[in-house]
Amino acid sequence: MKHHLNTLFVTTPGAYLTKDGQSVAVRIDGEVRLRVPIHNLGAITCFGGVGASPALMALCANSGVALSFLTARGSFLARVSGFTPGNVLLRRQQYRTADDAIAAAAIARNIVLAKIANARTVLLRGARERPDGPAATALRLAAERMAQSLSEAENARDADRLRGVEGEASRIYFEVFNHLLTTDDPAFQFNGRSRRPPLDCTNALLSFLYAMLANDARAACEACGLDPAVGFLHTDRPGRPSLALDLIEEFRSYLADRLALSLINRQQVRASGFQRGETGGVSMDDATRKTVLTAYQQRKQEVLMHPFINEKTTVGLLVHLQARLLARHLRGELDAYPPFIAR
Repeated sequence: MKHHLNTLFVTTPGAYLTKDGQSVAVRIDGEVRLRVPIHNLGAITCFGGVGASPALMALCANSGVALSFLTARGSFLARVSGFTPGNVLLRRQQYRTADDAIAAAAIARNIVLAKIANARTVLLRGARERPDGPAATALRLAAERMAQSLSEAENARDADRLRGVEGEASRIYFEVFNHLLTTDDPAFQFNGRSRRPPLDCTNALLSFLYAMLANDARAACEACGLDPAVGFLHTDRPGRPSLALDLIEEFRSYLADRLALSLINRQQVRASGFQRGETGGVSMDDATRKTVLTAYQQRKQEVLMHPFINEKTTVGLLVHLQARLLARHLRGELDAYPPFIAR
C-alpha cells in the first residue's frame, strides 16, 4: 500500500502552531484558524515569521512529521526532528562509498546523465509545442549540444570531470530557457540564472521551487536512513545537505522548471505578485506564494509509471523512491543506482 501524506504549508506572517491533543492547531491573532489531525500529515513547512510551540515540535518529532522552517523566499533555515532511526550499517556504507572516488563517481555519473536527459526532454518538448521559427530552432540546437554532453558524461570517470560536464550542460540549457516562455511580459524575460538573491521574477520562482524540492529530498533521505549531508556529486560543506541536492538534480527540470513554465505561460502568476527588496533581490508576495504552493502540491499528486520499478506512483513520491533505490544500491542489492529519467 502506498501512502501520499499531505504537507501543511503555513505562510501567514505571525501564525503560531500549537498542539491540540493529537492535532496541529494554527493560531492567527490568537484565534484558531485551522486544526489538522497529526496522522493526516507527512510534513509541515513554515515560511517567514511563523512560530511553533515546544509541545507541537515534540508531537511532530514523535509522529515522524517533518517540521521545517524556511524564509519567506523559500530558503531553508531549520528542521525539527526526533531520534534518527536510520540503519547505522547503511550510513557507514554511505560514508565509505562517498570516500571511494570510483564508487562515488559511478553514482554521480548516473545522476548527471539523468539530469541532462530530463533537461533535454524539456527542450525538445518545448520545440514541438512551438511553431516552426527561431525559438524552436534554438531549442532543437541546444538539445543536440546537450546530447554531446550526455556522451561526455557517460565517458567521464571522475567527479570533477562530471561536475564540469554538468555545468556546461546547465549553461546550454539556461541559454535557451527564455525560448520556453510564451508570455510577452518583459518582467518574466529570462537572461540567465541568478540566485542568493534571485534578481528577476522567473529566477525567484525557480529558486523557490528548487528550495521546496530540496526540502522534500532532505526528508526523503532521513526517512530511509541516509545522511542528507553526505553526497556523491555535491562536495561536503558544513550546513549543506549534499545528498539531498544530489537527488533533486534529476527533478529540477522535470518538476520545478516545467511547473514554473506552466505557471508563467498560463498567467497563473503575474509580475504584480513579485516585489524587489532593498538589496535588489526579488521575492513573491503572500498571494503568489500560495498560488505556487497549491500548484506544487497538485503537481505532486499526478500519477505516472515509474520507469525502473514499473509501478504507478505519484510525482510527490518520486524523490522518496529514488532515495530508497539509492539505499538499495549502497546495501549491494542493486548493481548500480538507477536514476529517474522521464519518458
